[in-house]
Amino acid sequence: MAKYGQFCPVAKSSEILGDTWTLLIVRELLLGSTRFSVLQKGMPRISPTVLNTRLKDLETQGVIVRRPISGQRGHEYRLTPAGKELAPVIEALAVWGMRWARDELHDNEADVSFLMFDIERSIVADELPDGETVLCFQFPDLEDFSTWWVVCDGGQRDLCYQDPGKDVSAYIRGKSRDLIGVWMGDIPMAEALGDQRLTIHGESLICQRFSKWFPLSSAAAVPRPASRVERDVSRTGS
Repeated sequence: MAKYGQFCPVAKSSEILGDTWTLLIVRELLLGSTRFSVLQKGMPRISPTVLNTRLKDLETQGVIVRRPISGQRGHEYRLTPAGKELAPVIEALAVWGMRWARDELHDNEADVSFLMFDIERSIVADELPDGETVLCFQFPDLEDFSTWWVVCDGGQRDLCYQDPGKDVSAYIRGKSRDLIGVWMGDIPMAEALGDQRLTIHGESLICQRFSKWFPLSSAAAVPRPASRVERDVSRTGS
């Protein structure tokens, strides 16, 4: 953990939150993840060792508490009052990041595992038919993890990258960058569907209500600078 040797509260906060992955762990806890395995789904590239170390550090600093799960093996992680006060900090970082830190999506940032986990936990189940609905997402540009299934049944959801052997209710197909673009609000959904960069077929009701049950990322509505030129001008002040 870095030590800055300053009494400034920004420096003191950074000593606790500035390590790699720490803010993303707080993000996942704020979004409702409490189990070690679920935290890993929200951060597919974090190693178990690093995650365990960061959780211990946050517990030591009073940001989270670790509790045994009643009647089950393992533990869950919960935010303390101090941890909950980080909610507006994470929200502000999301807004700033959408406006100023997303000039270009690099290949190593097109993380389909995180995309699908974010989609799975955001689907509006009330906009789907009663009973079990199986949604199959296909990424024709990928060799590995090119097909994902989300099984929804009321409030229960299950994300699979191996065929669960169930009848599919609807297929959603598009290149990974295009679906990420739609999810993040960079590409209007109507535009992606209109030029068939994104397609959906299957049960008619599910297809018709696509924009209802597929709500987009919570950050998608953040207004962005109109152009790269505007961003550059804002940065230079000229």
